Amino acid sequence: MSTPAIFSAAARRRARDRAAGRFAEHDFLRAQMLDGIADRLLAVKRDFADVLDLGCFDAAFAPPPGARVARLDPGFAFARAAGGVQGDEDHLPFADAAFDLVVAAGTLDTVNDLPGALALIRRVLRPDGLFLGAFVGAGSLATLRAVLRAVLRAAEEEQAVARLHPQIDVRSAGDLLVRAGFALPVADVETLTVRYSGLGRLLDDLRGMAAGNILAERHPLRRDTLARAAAAFAARAEADGRTSERFDLVFLTGWSPAPDQPKPARRGSATTSLAAALRAGDGGAGR
Repeated sequence: MSTPAIFSAAARRRARDRAAGRFAEHDFLRAQMLDGIADRLLAVKRDFADVLDLGCFDAAFAPPPGARVARLDPGFAFARAAGGVQGDEDHLPFADAAFDLVVAAGTLDTVNDLPGALALIRRVLRPDGLFLGAFVGAGSLATLRAVLRAVLRAAEEEQAVARLHPQIDVRSAGDLLVRAGFALPVADVETLTVRYSGLGRLLDDLRGMAAGNILAERHPLRRDTLARAAAAFAARAEADGRTSERFDLVFLTGWSPAPDQPKPARRGSATTSLAAALRAGDGGAGR
């Protein structure tokens, strides 16, 4: 029996098509992700010939010099504008070992089968190929979540959590890389704080970056509930009238396995015990 879908594929495509025309006004999170990916790519001293930009949005990702790039997006408008193909990350239309670099910035958190998507990414990589990903992870939208929970609880409404997307924390992301078969997996997180003049501006940003509610089971907010949420959001404002919202960006790095890659040390192979290391460092100042 198949697992019920968390996200609606049709709603996901519609949200992306609606956002395509004005994405440049709301692209700051993906720009931050691409900056982080570029920094990580600069640390890799090798050439890449064939690159996949997975979840390409407006094709802002610049491949390494001389590399050929294929682009895929779940939305038709983004895919067409980028000269790419429309498709989903957990149903990739590419041959095995077709790329030596896959970049996925900003869409993996809304894939129904993320373990399957990561396994497919590894399959389309050649041996010793590199995967660099980023998405909005656990801890994000903390203010919005708190406001909605409080407002819905006060109104004695159910489905408070179901109105917002589930989130993946950095530890789970690292575990998923291991499960998908990546070598030398690394998952880390960077936090970005954005200050808003009101709830409406935050919701406009979320819609503009195609990050609105695409849950398979959606429960739209009533006008009066939304008004109470806006008031509660404003009540959290600082002295200048702006309310802080948090975005935690999870970055993923993994390599397709190859025989000549460095291997982690065998468990139990250390030549110095922890107790000896602690004794050696016992010369610190006391209190």
